[in-house]
Amino acid sequence: MDCCPPLHSPLDEDDAVELAAVLKALADPARLRLLSIIGSASDGWACACDLHEPLDRSQPTVSHHLSTLVKAGLVEREQRGKWAWFRVRPERIDAVRQALDLGTLPISG
Repeated sequence: MDCCPPLHSPLDEDDAVELAAVLKALADPARLRLLSIIGSASDGWACACDLHEPLDRSQPTVSHHLSTLVKAGLVEREQRGKWAWFRVRPERIDAVRQALDLGTLPISG
């Protein structure tokens, strides 16, 4: 009998590999900013044409970062004519948040 039952099940190998891939996608300031910009769009969708200026990056660089976010499942892409539009996948963000929820571990110390 365990003295302290776990608050939730630990990650298995497959889940850990998947989470690591998502965290790797998030481990770039430009991609974090893109996620934030897309997530704050008034209707939930952001056009790729409007994303390079706030980041002060070229359109090809922004496209590369967007592709990484799509591959990680954090945003979805929809083609509308010439431009691609993106929106955050809240269920994916929630899954990452839940996977990182380690209960009551203190932040410092």
